[in-house]
Amino acid sequence: MAERILMNEFKALAKEHWVNIELKNDDIFNWAIGLIVLNPDSLYYGGYFKAVMEFPRNYPYSPPEFRFLRPLYHPNIYPDGKLCISILHSPGEDEMSGELASERWSPAQRVESVLISILSLLDDAEVSSPANVDAGVLLRNSPEKYKETVLKCVEESKADIPEGFEMPTHQSTAKSAPKLVKDDDSDFWVEMMMTMM
Repeated sequence: MAERILMNEFKALAKEHWVNIELKNDDIFNWAIGLIVLNPDSLYYGGYFKAVMEFPRNYPYSPPEFRFLRPLYHPNIYPDGKLCISILHSPGEDEMSGELASERWSPAQRVESVLISILSLLDDAEVSSPANVDAGVLLRNSPEKYKETVLKCVEESKADIPEGFEMPTHQSTAKSAPKLVKDDDSDFWVEMMMTMM
């Protein structure tokens, strides 16, 4: 079942301009991803952010793992490229983290919702509990220096653009940029069940 769900999600995302995805070694559980920020007001606009996403065999009941291959300077991104983001945390309430169960992973989530949450996080850093303390302090105390550091990361990320890949811009993809709001997923599972019958 996980393979079928992931294949449907992969095919749907392959049509999008804000993400470039490939399977690693033709393995549906291992994706190579390039996230592209199409919001021209974002500090991260124009970057090509390479990442890997690994899915558990019991997907969608457990969350995937996500890691940027070229770590970004950001309060919620660890130096190893992993993220501190609720949507990737296992289901259930965790009193220690202060996260609500509704903020964590649920089987109703999709890869698209995870990636859109990550894009949203880039411009909406949570500095109260940073994964990268230095980035959190710099953002709070010296926003201009933080901006300079981020823009340097964006420039470096352009070295990862695959040869022959045409980078989209906000003008070229105005209609297909991701909506950074949560969609109602109720139809998704109905459609998913129908495709499996």
